[in-house]
Amino acid sequence: MATACQIDATRALSCRNSEAASRLKFISIFVIFFTSVLGISSPVLLARFFQGKPFYDKAILVIKCFAAGVILSTALVHVLPDAYAALGDCQVAPKHPWKDFPFAGLVTLIGALLSLLVDVTASAHMEGHGGSHGGASEYSLVETREGLAGKKVGELQNAELGLQRSEKDEDLIKLKQRLVSQVLEIGIIFHSVIIGVTMGMSQNQCTIRPLVAALAFHQIFEGMGLGGCIAQAGFGFGTVAYMCFLFSVTTPMGIVLGMIIFSLTGYDDSNPNALIMEGLLGSLSSGVLIYMGLVDLIAVDFFHNKLMSSAPSLKKISYVALTIGSAFMSILALWA
Repeated sequence: MATACQIDATRALSCRNSEAASRLKFISIFVIFFTSVLGISSPVLLARFFQGKPFYDKAILVIKCFAAGVILSTALVHVLPDAYAALGDCQVAPKHPWKDFPFAGLVTLIGALLSLLVDVTASAHMEGHGGSHGGASEYSLVETREGLAGKKVGELQNAELGLQRSEKDEDLIKLKQRLVSQVLEIGIIFHSVIIGVTMGMSQNQCTIRPLVAALAFHQIFEGMGLGGCIAQAGFGFGTVAYMCFLFSVTTPMGIVLGMIIFSLTGYDDSNPNALIMEGLLGSLSSGVLIYMGLVDLIAVDFFHNKLMSSAPSLKKISYVALTIGSAFMSILALWA
């Protein structure tokens, strides 16, 4: 263990060049911002342009399945292994309590359970809110029945109740989609901040150079994933613009923050405390993303989506999109 740490330290020392690392980081800020904007805005703009077209709903569903693959791969292939690596570093792993328990797995579990708690609480609130409106509608229908003469009131009431129930279900689905998009963005932002701050604090040009290109593609695919969910949620223009802007600037701001932290404190990414924080936040983010990918995206679309249930060919296409999204994001792990 000690020998491995010494070898790693020697390699890192030969690659440490603050001036070259700073130039690469300034380039990465603009490159990552541009690719983030491109990734997240593409599905949103396409959705706005094609909304109302016959194939719109099917296209959004396929994009969302691609997004689910990207997000699941991000959690399992990128974020979680990095969290285990940070907490298993030779400067952290031999120390108490990190040597006594797999904290990365525990915090991932906590992230998933917290996501479930948010999901259940929000769903209960939305159903309760919808239920109160449903009661008011039924009361008004009774009044209407008493005021109508010579009509088939029972049939009219059943039809209007069915319409009200359908509208309420659609409203609940839309609210759920918005909740999923917002919680998903929070999980992705955690991940983006960690990436940005880690790169900003690093003075290792050998690590930063391949990361610039890899993170550019990473942000495109992750942005497409989040953008597809935002497009389906049906937010207003202001909310969509805000969510897209927030995703686009998070990693560049993280890089700037990391550079400021290093310039003020000399506290780089190889510090044991920095590694512990990176591991814990990465594990939490991974738990959120795994839950959202499996439960709120894949399970909802493949088992509870009426459009997919009525079209077996669409289910096959969606599965292929899910696999392609997972594959593309997983391949990027070779470089980032």
